[in-house]
Amino acid sequence: MAADLRLCRSLLFLPASNPRAIEKARGLAADMIFLDLEDAVKPADKASARAAAVAAAADGFGGRPVAIRVNKIGDPWHDEDIAAVSASAADVMIVPKVDSAGEVAAITGRSAKPVLAMIETAAGVLDAHRIAPHTAGLIAGTNDLAADLGIPPGAGRAGLLHALQAVVLAARAAGVAAFDGVYNRLEDQDGLAAECREGRAFGFDGKTLIHPNQIEAANRLFGPSPDELDTARRLIAAATGGAERFEGRMIESMHVEQARWLLARARAEG
Repeated sequence: MAADLRLCRSLLFLPASNPRAIEKARGLAADMIFLDLEDAVKPADKASARAAAVAAAADGFGGRPVAIRVNKIGDPWHDEDIAAVSASAADVMIVPKVDSAGEVAAITGRSAKPVLAMIETAAGVLDAHRIAPHTAGLIAGTNDLAADLGIPPGAGRAGLLHALQAVVLAARAAGVAAFDGVYNRLEDQDGLAAECREGRAFGFDGKTLIHPNQIEAANRLFGPSPDELDTARRLIAAATGGAERFEGRMIESMHVEQARWLLARARAEG
């Protein structure tokens, strides 16, 4: 896979059954496109959506990575989805509701496609550290996870904090990407911005999205700010090795590497 998934800030879910949304996405600024065969598609449309997703992946999205989300293990469409996505031009296969390392290992044994595993249950969180090494990254499926944990609708993310951090920890230990869950309130730009800031502060690389009007905030808030980049350049220029003082704080080689990563990410994002 040519793309470094850790550079993806905005990951837009689209129903594969919606040709208008797919065509519109070709002109959007999302870093990665997710074509959905699962929750966003009615049972009667599963087969046609699968064919549409394969065709859309073949046409491409301007060089951006594209993923197809299959139906979950145990669903009647799962096996056909795996076969179709494996033979497609999609860069990544998204597998929802992964509960164990054995489940994702069974899929990677059948397909050469890199996998993004969605952690959407308590069982998945508890096994995330074993799931992550079989994947190209983890996605926190916050809606289903909140329901599985019994968190009331509208209660916020306080009850999810341990689970979200567990997803990031598992991904980092395995050296793979980690993506935050979706934000449901489509017209609440302030709430979206706050959750993007929080997700980046937790260590997520980017955010999964469900509407084009969420792309700008995710790109802006998961990417380094101009102030961060200026500070990174000054830090690298000032560093001479070992522990030393820089603008009122102590830095060492770890901070130099962080600064270099920020600058490399900014260059990759253009």
